[in-house]
Amino acid sequence: MTDIPFLSLAIWVPIIGGLLVLATGSDRNAPLARMLALAVAIAGFAVTIPLYTGFDPGTSAMQFQELSSWVPRFNINYHLGVDGISVLFVLLNAFITIIVVVAGWQVIQDKVGQYMAAFLIMSGLMNGIFSALDGVLFYVFFEASLIPLYLIIGVWGGPNRVYAAIKFFLYTLFGSLLMLIALLYLFMESGGSFSILDWHQVPLAIQPQILVFLAFLIAFGVKVPMWPVHTWLPDAHVEAPTGGSVVLAAIALKLGAYGFLRFSLPIVPDAAQQLAPYVIALSLIAVIYIGFVALVQTDMKKLVAYSSIAHMGFVTLGFFMFNTLGIEGALIQMISHGFVSGAMFLCIGVLYDRMHSREIADYGGVVHRMPKFATFFMLFAMANAGLPGTSGFVGEFMVVLGAVEYNFWIAFAAATTIIVGAAYTLWMYKRVVFGKVTNPHVAELEDINGREFAFLLVLALCVLGMGLYPFPFAEVMHASVDELLRHVAVSKL
Repeated sequence: MTDIPFLSLAIWVPIIGGLLVLATGSDRNAPLARMLALAVAIAGFAVTIPLYTGFDPGTSAMQFQELSSWVPRFNINYHLGVDGISVLFVLLNAFITIIVVVAGWQVIQDKVGQYMAAFLIMSGLMNGIFSALDGVLFYVFFEASLIPLYLIIGVWGGPNRVYAAIKFFLYTLFGSLLMLIALLYLFMESGGSFSILDWHQVPLAIQPQILVFLAFLIAFGVKVPMWPVHTWLPDAHVEAPTGGSVVLAAIALKLGAYGFLRFSLPIVPDAAQQLAPYVIALSLIAVIYIGFVALVQTDMKKLVAYSSIAHMGFVTLGFFMFNTLGIEGALIQMISHGFVSGAMFLCIGVLYDRMHSREIADYGGVVHRMPKFATFFMLFAMANAGLPGTSGFVGEFMVVLGAVEYNFWIAFAAATTIIVGAAYTLWMYKRVVFGKVTNPHVAELEDINGREFAFLLVLALCVLGMGLYPFPFAEVMHASVDELLRHVAVSKL
């Protein structure tokens, strides 16, 4: 336990701050809403820093725990804690929230207070997901986080925003209902406990394990999203405003992957090992097939959306090979993807704000008008393609090494598909940035301003810093990953 409730602060500072921003009211108070939102986002990030500086990487135990009774009759508790698997995502979420607030500073002119408040409230709810150690608490945060993202897509999105928002909501809600059934079953089997840590010790026969695993697989697989339940993501990305796409890619997709490590692997380890080949097969399909789908896209945002599905395929591939390199590589890939995909969507947003088009064919020769932007865009494109020295390389390389340890041919398939990732990313960059200026609207483009330069620079430093020196990230998760693998290896049967 800790005297200062840093996790509660990480959850409730952005939520309460978001409600205050919401209270600023009409767009006449937009400058106040922006300034207050930025202050709250910075404060929300500041309270997460002690979680990293005070974290003990030498233990796999939950740290910064907070425990108080919530619904005593059903043994439901307000129980929070983080380990090496979850702590980095709390920081990533709070960091991305600042970027999103700054990115939407001038772009959003309608319902500014509501827009900023939605992101702040969602930030707090997602921190709750990453730190909840009670099943009901996790489920409440998990479901509540759908609401602000649904509103962000549905209110500030593109022409088909209502369709995309409803599709996103229905897909994720269906998966969540299956998860709820699994949680209630675990509650009964554990003797009336909703503690996730208690569930890790519940002995289940293989048949119930398989059923629980399948419920979690659908619930978290939709959120990742895994093939074939991925079709909601491209629509959501294309219709979402830039900030919505950034949070969706950088944080929301991580919720499903995190669920596999917090629920599927430790609670039903025998089923996880028995069904791992099927999950690996689905992951390889995502990496290979979705990579080729990305290659034929004409819309930049849709291309990066499919790219995200392929990159998250590497994550689930790493999880289910049950070795340290695979899981740690997948976790690093998740953090890196938060930086890189967020930066890619921001770059596309910069172009869209000027041209009001995401079609690759409408561009060409951007480098002649926007050299600073082209430099940043090139770095992020290279990171998306897995260039050594960038964060995009580290996680994928570790997952491939883990795959070699598991099965050479799986490693071979995964490694060769990285070429496809480079193909669709660099081909898009070539057609947008290089060549002659053929569109008169491109000839009128102005380079990035100080605000845009600032948030792209910060993300560039993160991508390079993590690529050149990933040790601070890997060190934090090592003990928790080792304990998870030890737990999975010891059969409960």
